Amino acid sequence: MQEKYNVTGMTCAACQARVQKSVSSLTGVQECNVNLLKNSMVVTYDDKNVNSGQIIAAVEKAGYGASLQQVKGKSAAQAVSPVDTAKKEYEAMRRRVIWSFVFTIPLFYISMGHMLGWPLPGVFLGTENSMIYALTLFLLVLPVAIINNKYYRMGFKTLFHGSPNMDSLIALGSGVSLAYGIYALYKIAWGFGHGDLVLVDQFAHDLYFEGAGTILTLITLGKFFEARAKFDLFTEQRQ
Repeated sequence: MQEKYNVTGMTCAACQARVQKSVSSLTGVQECNVNLLKNSMVVTYDDKNVNSGQIIAAVEKAGYGASLQQVKGKSAAQAVSPVDTAKKEYEAMRRRVIWSFVFTIPLFYISMGHMLGWPLPGVFLGTENSMIYALTLFLLVLPVAIINNKYYRMGFKTLFHGSPNMDSLIALGSGVSLAYGIYALYKIAWGFGHGDLVLVDQFAHDLYFEGAGTILTLITLGKFFEARAKFDLFTEQRQ
């Protein structure tokens, strides 16, 4: 028999290949075709050896989500409309991109303001205020990382499974910036505690929190446009 599924969480060709490989490896699956653009999958299989639940489980084990597309004879609990899936993904991405910008704009302004000559409160200027400056940047980038934690969950999961994808690159790039920024926080605290203001000044300029936040926000903006385009495509096809 043949069934169509909605697949969520795919971001690139590597994701598509991993989903297809995971499902194709199941005993009884005769053919599996995954469409990255439509976030869909068509599986032809022998229902004596495998069922839809096992197929969905294989996709989830690979690090993605799957559900049966809505067709005649299937109840709402068993199947989901691709339009509803696309709408849900679009709305989720819209919330993520809005809140990401809410925190990233002040993060970028405070981080780059002293170098670009933008007006900043005195509490963020000078070596003596370096810890206030650094902690403020950290507290602004933290919500951005939490809002977009999916990149880390999916990125490191696929990396540890030996099938890295675009999320893995995002997770590594922003994760290293975050980790180094936290290291710089400790160095600033050490410098103040030991009276080494040269060390404080050095690491106050090496935080890179704005880099991590900007990477996550711009990638999310791109995914928002992609989700909106997919939702518009499904809506037009439905009409």
